[in-house]
Amino acid sequence: MIVKAILCTMKQKIIMLLLIITTIVSLSSFSYKDRNFQDPKKATLDSIKKNSAIADSLGLISNLKLKLHKKNAHASYYHDKFNGRRTASGRKFDNTKYTAAHRKFPFGTKLKITNEANGKSVIVEVTDRGPFTKGREIDLTRKAFMEIASGKYGGSLRVTIEVIE
Repeated sequence: MIVKAILCTMKQKIIMLLLIITTIVSLSSFSYKDRNFQDPKKATLDSIKKNSAIADSLGLISNLKLKLHKKNAHASYYHDKFNGRRTASGRKFDNTKYTAAHRKFPFGTKLKITNEANGKSVIVEVTDRGPFTKGREIDLTRKAFMEIASGKYGGSLRVTIEVIE
C-alpha cells in the first residue's frame, strides 16, 4: 500500500515537472520584441502570413497596397532535402513556412503570389536567392506552393508576383 502511494506521488511529481518544463520553454520563446503591438499593419501582415487562405477568403489580402512585379511567372518549389540548411539570408530553411527564393528582391520583402489558373494566393517572405534554373522566376516552400496549387502533384505553376508595400 505504501509502495503504491509512493509510486502515485512519483508519477504526479513527474507530470508536474513536465508541465513546469513545457511552461518555461513556451514562455522563454515568447518575446515582446517579436510582436509590434503599436503597429496594426505589422500585426495584420503577420496574421495574414500565417493564415493566408483564411485571409484571402475574408478579403484582407485585397486591402493591402500591392505593386505588380510580373505576370505569367514560372514558380516551382523547394525539395525537402534543403530542410535545415542555411539560406542565403542566413536563416535555416523550413519547407513548412511561407518563404521564397528570388534572384533580385531584398531579403525580407513580402510578396503576394497568385496562381493564375485558380486565383488562389499566398503571402511569402523572400529569404533566399534563386532559382538558378533558366526560365524560373521564383521558388516557393512546399507549404506555400501546395496551398495555391490546384493539382497537388505538379511541380511548377504560372503565377502573378506582386510586392506588398
